[in-house]
Amino acid sequence: MLWEAGEEVSNSEMENDDNVCLSKTAAGGRGVNVFSCSSSGNDQSSVDHLVVMVNGILGSSTDWKFASEQFVKTFPDEVFVHRSERNAATQTLDGVDVMGERLSHEVTEVIKQKPSLRKISFVAHSVGGLVARYAIGRLYRPPEEKSDDIDYEESTATIGGLVPINFITVATPHLGSRGNKQVPILFGVSAFEKAAVLVIHWIFGRTGRHLFLTDDDGGKPPLLKRMLEDSGDCQFMSALHSFHRRVAYSNACCDHIVGWRTSSIRRNTELPKWQNSRNERYPHIVYEERCKAYDVQQVLTNEELVTGLSRVPWEKVDVSFHDSILRIAAHGVIQVFTISTMYKHIFTYMLNTWTTFNQAL
Repeated sequence: MLWEAGEEVSNSEMENDDNVCLSKTAAGGRGVNVFSCSSSGNDQSSVDHLVVMVNGILGSSTDWKFASEQFVKTFPDEVFVHRSERNAATQTLDGVDVMGERLSHEVTEVIKQKPSLRKISFVAHSVGGLVARYAIGRLYRPPEEKSDDIDYEESTATIGGLVPINFITVATPHLGSRGNKQVPILFGVSAFEKAAVLVIHWIFGRTGRHLFLTDDDGGKPPLLKRMLEDSGDCQFMSALHSFHRRVAYSNACCDHIVGWRTSSIRRNTELPKWQNSRNERYPHIVYEERCKAYDVQQVLTNEELVTGLSRVPWEKVDVSFHDSILRIAAHGVIQVFTISTMYKHIFTYMLNTWTTFNQAL
């Protein structure tokens, strides 16, 4: 490959052997743009779908290198991929809200520089999924009110002025990290989990407080609970609901960082029983589920995070690396780093279901 982790990408276009071009966002912006070299000429009108990829805690843009290139190879005349760089390394410790603000500004700049864009999707790993949820709340614009001057077919909610299509998270702690077995490396030991609540901010800063729901910001509820509602300039749930499709990929086992329950937005009683996958094409996909939106009056009020996020329908895809030599690194393997391209069928599954959904639109 032309560009590997640690190398710089100049503002000019660069091409690798697979007809994939890379460029930096213009005018001093952050992030790496990935697109088909065949669509980089004068006629780019067919490339109208922006795919924003967001890394997790202590991660970087390069974490999505393999995936971004696969997107462009699969949909060369349709997608323009932007790998976010505004929140990398220790910047990911600044808090979900601060990172979300940065991401929203970054996405806005990309949209301004690419006027052919009409649609937008997000693919985010780990904490990046929470950051993306915050950012879309900032970027959300409601449908225009009814008027004789408005074309009703065009009057839809937008994210940054674009039509929201797919919102995909991969091993994201949607319910936070506080609670029994939400951080599997603590082995479900109550004493360890209570101690983590007290010290996590020393390790992961404001982001740690947000994950363990210990932030108060002047007496306000924890941020993850506030993100269950629309509030002021942040229309969190309306933004999430505006996407045509929401998908949560989760590790059913072997993820020592993010527990299965929090990444799949389920209660303990809702975790499915799964058997080893016998699908030769997708050997590590062990369970798929399409969940309808809950009637909020039919669920328990003390389960705010599950309840709130279940007000919109989700597709849930459970993955297992229990028989893999890299199972100890499941939290990263599910994202498909370069080191784990042997598991690229997981991303192939994502691309194939993406194609099926787009054809149904």
